[in-house]
Amino acid sequence: MARSRTYVSLPAARLQALFNRGHYWERRQRGELRETVTYRKHRSPPSEPYCTHSMRVIWRDQRGTLVADCHQYLRPDGTIGASGKPDPKRLRVGNTVYVLANLSR
Repeated sequence: MARSRTYVSLPAARLQALFNRGHYWERRQRGELRETVTYRKHRSPPSEPYCTHSMRVIWRDQRGTLVADCHQYLRPDGTIGASGKPDPKRLRVGNTVYVLANLSR
């Protein structure tokens, strides 16, 4: 029987700290996680170079399990804008899924 998932809502700073502690970005760079782009728009924020793309990406592990859902700005030179790392919106750790808290409530 499959174990049910638990969902936990976290503020952005705590979700980012969990992302950093889990080394998701480093695992993606090493090729341990496969990336799929789910949204890409040519939208350069004022703080980024012209032709920067706003992107939403999901990362899956070798079994195909979604482990991260992130937003990032992809600059024309191929680097990630803003902090230099993707901004997590959802992370899976075991059977717990951490999601960005809806601050508009």
